Amino acid sequence: MRFNNIQAIVSVMAAAAIASTEASAADLSSPGGIVTVHADVVGGVPVYSIDYKGKPVVKTSALGLELADGPDMTGGFKLIETTTSSTDETWHPVWGENSSIRNNYNELLMRLDQPEHYRKMNIRFRVYDDGVGFRYEFPAEGVLTYFIIKEEKTQFAMTGDHTAWWIAGDYDTQEYDYTECRLSEIRGKMKDAICSNASQTQFSPTGVQTSLQMKTDDGLYINIHEAALVDYSCMHLNLDDKNFVFTSWLTPDAQGNKGHLQSPCHTPWRTVMVSDDARDILASNLILNLNDPCAYDDTSWIKPVKYIGVWWEMIGGGKQWSYTNDLPSVKLGQLDYTSTKPHGQHPANNENVKKYIDFAARHGFDQVLVEGWNVGWEDWFGHSKDYVFDFVTPYPDFDIKMLNEYAHSKGVRLMMHHETSGSVRNYERHMQKAYDLMDKYGYNAVKSGYVGNMIPRGEHHYGQWLNNHYLYAVTEAAKHHIMVNAHEAVRPTGLCRTYPNLIGNESARGTEYESFAGNKPSHTTVLPFTRLQGGPMDYTPGIFEMDMKKVNPQSQGHVNSTLARQLALYVTMYSPLQMAADVPEVYNRFMDAFQFIKDVPVDWDESRYLEAEPGRYIVAARKAKGGDDWYVGCTANEDGYESALSLDFLDPGKKYEATIYADAKDADYLTNPQAYTITTKKVNAKTKLKMKAAPGGGYAISIKPL
Repeated sequence: MRFNNIQAIVSVMAAAAIASTEASAADLSSPGGIVTVHADVVGGVPVYSIDYKGKPVVKTSALGLELADGPDMTGGFKLIETTTSSTDETWHPVWGENSSIRNNYNELLMRLDQPEHYRKMNIRFRVYDDGVGFRYEFPAEGVLTYFIIKEEKTQFAMTGDHTAWWIAGDYDTQEYDYTECRLSEIRGKMKDAICSNASQTQFSPTGVQTSLQMKTDDGLYINIHEAALVDYSCMHLNLDDKNFVFTSWLTPDAQGNKGHLQSPCHTPWRTVMVSDDARDILASNLILNLNDPCAYDDTSWIKPVKYIGVWWEMIGGGKQWSYTNDLPSVKLGQLDYTSTKPHGQHPANNENVKKYIDFAARHGFDQVLVEGWNVGWEDWFGHSKDYVFDFVTPYPDFDIKMLNEYAHSKGVRLMMHHETSGSVRNYERHMQKAYDLMDKYGYNAVKSGYVGNMIPRGEHHYGQWLNNHYLYAVTEAAKHHIMVNAHEAVRPTGLCRTYPNLIGNESARGTEYESFAGNKPSHTTVLPFTRLQGGPMDYTPGIFEMDMKKVNPQSQGHVNSTLARQLALYVTMYSPLQMAADVPEVYNRFMDAFQFIKDVPVDWDESRYLEAEPGRYIVAARKAKGGDDWYVGCTANEDGYESALSLDFLDPGKKYEATIYADAKDADYLTNPQAYTITTKKVNAKTKLKMKAAPGGGYAISIKPL
């Protein structure tokens, strides 16, 4: 830590002497009086607690930080002032689940003094009817200027041995299936939970990632996450499983430090959502509301996207990204492919891409993603590492000019793909030329990837340095009017409000795992409670061929879903960027079911969660942006689910026609996944439907005014 000059220290001491009286503890309730925060300093330690409708949610929990370069900020504090304020506003997202969002909260600011070390720290709370956000703030007062965080020591003391849906603490991947168990059982289930997918950075036998969803025995749903993760390390949670107290645990950098800060500055928000109705957790906008307003004056170029792509052929079909199996020679500083033979299974070739363009144009899709178009894949998949991606040089069988002109002539765009292979400095060196190339050929969206260990060595996917890079890529892309869909990046924390060209993220275990490892049938009933709390996911649904051996004889994979549920995911897994992930040949066999994917929008005026229970089922209804059509989706776990569905969300004075895509009576995700029925019927706001989702199944309904 660096200290200012003696004159500054004297002035701070004088100010401390003037503020000799301490402020008292503060209680602050949400606008509706539902959630209450109690904040205080006890024995020099800042503490807080949270109640919901008079019930304890978070017991008295300590706040503070350990520093690597000076005395800790965990004790020795005095509460010198508390101030309160209120905000009630409505804002309109560029895209989203709702066209307008209310931001209504009461705010408490605690001003703290650490007189022994002449330092100041503030803690700001915002209390909503569905939860609380709080953060540390470091003003430009006192002697704290540059400082290094050794660890953040934020506690979340639970009231009991809750049921939790969790994935293992890991600094480099979220691509796990969720485990459901009691908090006291996490330690015993950790080995099975990490399996072979761990990145070897998992830090504790009781460490979990956020967003963490829990349920108490008396029916409260509690969710812990963070919002507005900027210039800081991603937060994990370490559990004291004897006392059921979570403590924040930040992702380290290559030296083991957790953050390098300069005042004035602040941390991300720590969020606690709570309700006695699971649907409220899914409908909450707390994390979005805690982020700053949109940073761009002009957002007219940001458009939701429905796309297909040259991708599943490699993921599920076993084909390869690389043009050849051999390393090319180097000629005048460029890779020379004239002496190599193209591999017969390189799908990113002119004729195959044109087939996808034709399919997209025929069925009204916006874009076609092409992976494996650019040189460098042979080296990345294992040879000498002498070559790296430059993101501008296509393979010999990919005519970038011709294909873009062909796509544009049919009203379709190509979607760019940038796989960085974790070599972040290399990507930043080439980024401007890569974006310039996209400008030249009319690309307006890029899917970026960060597969593998990070280069520089020792940095982690979720550390401060990488988080700054991800945001740099997004803001630089905005200068070119480019939208970004980042895979393997840090999990979202609502930054899409501030930077809406961050139109998608992966950052979780997606559909690709169905092709080789499988996902639990319950997986898509948990993700909206966890991963999607911070922003939409590019889950890549729409797989119609469940038996992967029929796609690739070498595969042992199976898609643990019925076909009807694959349709439902376009509603239950919200995203403004939705892919029809299967190949055209498969869709051509099921054109009647494919109609729902063609019809379903990717942007909405209104969203309602009709039925929900984490790990069991989710039923969502959404109204199309700028229209009167409604769409309903249900995803269920391996037990299936029966719905008593009321359509009272429809306009009372209108009549509608509902097209119902449902599991057949004998449908089952393992034995008969492609069994579905399609029926139509007249409905109105008084209609009630009895719907049944098969094991691992679901249903999808389009409802259009007559």
